[in-house]
Amino acid sequence: MGKFLKRLLLKEDPKVYQVKDAHLSRVLTVKDFLALGVGTIVSTSIFTLPGVVAATHAGPAVVISFLLAAVVAGLVAFAYAEMASVMPFAGSAYSWINVIFGEFFAWIAGWALLAEYFIAVAFVASGISANFRGLVEPLGVNFPKQLANAFGTEGGIIDLVAMVVVLLVAILLSRGISGVARVENILVILKVLAIILFVIVGMTALHKANYFPFVPKYHQNADGSAFGGWQGIYAGISAIFLSYIGFDSIAANSAEAKDPQKTMPRGILGSLLIAVVLFVVVSLVIVGMFKYTNYANNAEPIGWALRQSGHPIVATVVQTIAVVGMFTALIGMMLAGSRLIYSFGRDGMLPKWLGKLNKDKLPNNVTLTLATIGIIIGALFPFAFLAQLISAGTLIAFMFVAVGIYALRAREGKDLPKPSFKMPFYPVLPALAFLGAFGVFWGLGNDAKLYALLWFLIGLIIYFAYGIRNSYLGKKSKEK
Repeated sequence: MGKFLKRLLLKEDPKVYQVKDAHLSRVLTVKDFLALGVGTIVSTSIFTLPGVVAATHAGPAVVISFLLAAVVAGLVAFAYAEMASVMPFAGSAYSWINVIFGEFFAWIAGWALLAEYFIAVAFVASGISANFRGLVEPLGVNFPKQLANAFGTEGGIIDLVAMVVVLLVAILLSRGISGVARVENILVILKVLAIILFVIVGMTALHKANYFPFVPKYHQNADGSAFGGWQGIYAGISAIFLSYIGFDSIAANSAEAKDPQKTMPRGILGSLLIAVVLFVVVSLVIVGMFKYTNYANNAEPIGWALRQSGHPIVATVVQTIAVVGMFTALIGMMLAGSRLIYSFGRDGMLPKWLGKLNKDKLPNNVTLTLATIGIIIGALFPFAFLAQLISAGTLIAFMFVAVGIYALRAREGKDLPKPSFKMPFYPVLPALAFLGAFGVFWGLGNDAKLYALLWFLIGLIIYFAYGIRNSYLGKKSKEK
């Protein structure tokens, strides 16, 4: 038994990752990471969640939900910034945990993040498809149900637009990360301009009465979830937290960062700060334009609010840019997801061809695999069932990273370099980051926790059936 536990807790030498990732080109700057982070975090959710969460959980106090969720995300982001500064390796939490806690816990953390990326690719592509079809329908362009919906959903066979956009992004990624960064930077600027346009126009239609009562009286919704009071604000935090998890996409690409000691902390913390400001301002404006109850079951609250307040042209402009801007989230998710799967293949935890680079030093085998699985998930599975896995899995990885700061500090300046950025108020903040992530996880629905359990059972089967037998770390330990 002792030998088995020792095998599970084998730790990777950080120098091995430095060698393995040396073939990846370090070309990404702070500007690129800010665009990547903002593009991934400020995705479809900023155009939907402020109105939806206000109507279903928090009322005008949705602003408090966004702020508290941002506090938790910020605490975890501090931990991420220090980790990425010390260990700028592909794979983010998976690679870090492999170095500080060992292979088994690294697999758990990495498998948790894998749920985020597989499902998020399909989810964002579906969002792009739905919004694109909504924009072209007034022009007389209508897709048949068979090509507009996932298999088994309203007569659908495959979502054609979702499939095409995933393939387009995969082709873009296969051409190199410098080109991707340029496209990402342009699209993010467009998306932020659309949000600013909404805020400026929306501020002309604010009504003071819509902000009162700021915290509505508590009651239970028909589905048993909370509305109003602090219970509703808490439920809103768990629903909203999905919006902030995109900063992991920055860390996953840290092996391609210029001067990662400075670039990674600035990219992670800077993009999160920009995102928080945008989310809070949009929330304040949208609940001030119309009473929050108007946004119940509204798939496009921002467009609806602009049209209802007499700005149909602005609504069309904002929604058009929003569709284009959603590509930034898809690019970020596919870029980060491909680097995570590459890390699994690099270490032998999944088939080794996933860890191979092409002649241009790009992990295109992984990019194709991620695109294929994203298309299959989007074609076959209902998103209401799968989307909950994104938050559940990512929060588990966040808890590992927060606790990992304690193990990291003991090794900084020894076998790991001293970072240029350190998580402040150590040892208090790492504990608060862990408790915050756990609190948000606890606030998720029971279905989300059940789906997460099933996902991890599948992960354990794969680890013990394949990963532990084929990992390069395990093979290396036997040779000693």
